[in-house]
Amino acid sequence: MGRVTAPNQVSPVPPAELPGTLGALRATGHQYRTVKQEIRDNLLARMRAGEDRFPGIVGYQDTVLPEVERALLAGHDMVLLGERGQGKTRLIRALGALLDEWTPVIPGSVLNEHPMHPLTPASRALVDSAGDDLPIGWLHRSMRYGEKLATPDTSVGDLIGDVDPVRLAQGRTLGDPETIHFGLVPRTNRGVFAVNELPDLAERIQVALLNVLEERDIQVRGYQLRLPLDLLLVASANPEDYTNRGRIITPLKDRFGAEIRTHYPLDLELELALIRQEADLVAAVPEHVLEVLARFARAVRESPSVDPRSGVSARFAIAAAETVAAAALRRSGLLAGAPADRAETPVARVGDAVSVTSTLRGKVEFESGEEGRETEVLGHLLRTATADTFRARLAGLDLSGFTALVAEDEVVETGELVSSAELLRQVGTVPGLAKVLDRLGLGDAPSPEEAAAGIEFVLEGLHLTRRLGKDVTESGRTVYGGRG
Repeated sequence: MGRVTAPNQVSPVPPAELPGTLGALRATGHQYRTVKQEIRDNLLARMRAGEDRFPGIVGYQDTVLPEVERALLAGHDMVLLGERGQGKTRLIRALGALLDEWTPVIPGSVLNEHPMHPLTPASRALVDSAGDDLPIGWLHRSMRYGEKLATPDTSVGDLIGDVDPVRLAQGRTLGDPETIHFGLVPRTNRGVFAVNELPDLAERIQVALLNVLEERDIQVRGYQLRLPLDLLLVASANPEDYTNRGRIITPLKDRFGAEIRTHYPLDLELELALIRQEADLVAAVPEHVLEVLARFARAVRESPSVDPRSGVSARFAIAAAETVAAAALRRSGLLAGAPADRAETPVARVGDAVSVTSTLRGKVEFESGEEGRETEVLGHLLRTATADTFRARLAGLDLSGFTALVAEDEVVETGELVSSAELLRQVGTVPGLAKVLDRLGLGDAPSPEEAAAGIEFVLEGLHLTRRLGKDVTESGRTVYGGRG
């Protein structure tokens, strides 16, 4: 994974009013700043203006972000430690927004050299000869971020660079920087470079990064090239791998100025906020269904049947919400031609969540003793989450009108392919339904699909609290009836 840009992305066109020569740049009073000074100044400016420093980052405002800000203000390279799916990469990518929107560069410089601070002999000679007439270019901050997913086969050439045999054949010597084909790290000079899963790098690659952090130079095939690289280096790692002495060299750990622990959302509201922000929903998903999924994700994370060292990604709950929405859209599509029903608007119900236990089990690392029971474990946790949501949302309400629906051997059938109109015909007028729908946030005038979603949730909750019986037919329909 190289720069985080689309394959065909090009740098945005700089505004015409930006200076075009070094002399014009000097006339504006522009001063050269290092990347870390630039980030510090822009971070402080956002603080003083009361602006959001890290848009899109949920759940870290009082925990992780203050530590990140202290590290940035101190000018420290940092490593983020956390289990998978805690938003480490998203947070790292957000750092690029703290760079200046446009920065001057020497045109054609692979190292993004500043015209007031050239690095290579060729660039210094160019600046000396052209003086204030030197044409300058402008680089957008979106092009100043580099990223590499560490893998065991990552080479020094990928990250740092290698000798270019073609340039050697042209008569250049090893002492000439022009002989080097630079890797991702030098090419992100004057920017932010991220290494994801740092412990997966081989030790010799870690040594190369150590040189960048400690000496700000690079070594290629034993040749030491003195280039004072200017960048912010940020890494991510799983805590277990990072603290294991066999996975990362101790000197490299010592060079990071800050080690910051990330975490999953600390409470239910933050989990819900993350799902709302990130999930791409193809159908309406009522709040009570989202709450079931958020509680489900948290229950899976805390389950003794799940390996805590691996963690349960925030993407688990997001994918669950998207799967439930897709189930509602599928029902809408399959019922579109049913002549007895009106067109079915896709609205998710709690019964649609059953499918996630099989489709998402691959996202969870179970303890070895649970082999073969994965779907069973997830099904139990989903039922627990549904019951907890039922109690939290509808505690204290008189639900006798719903239990009366199945008195005297009557039943109510629902299921994935039961339309809202069919379900509503079965239940008719239910005392207390308006209060239930109000508690569930479905409004004063819910649509038939929303009302059906609320009714199915109550029926399932009554079953899970042992007040209604339930059976599943061979055709897949769910039948509520009789006392549990």
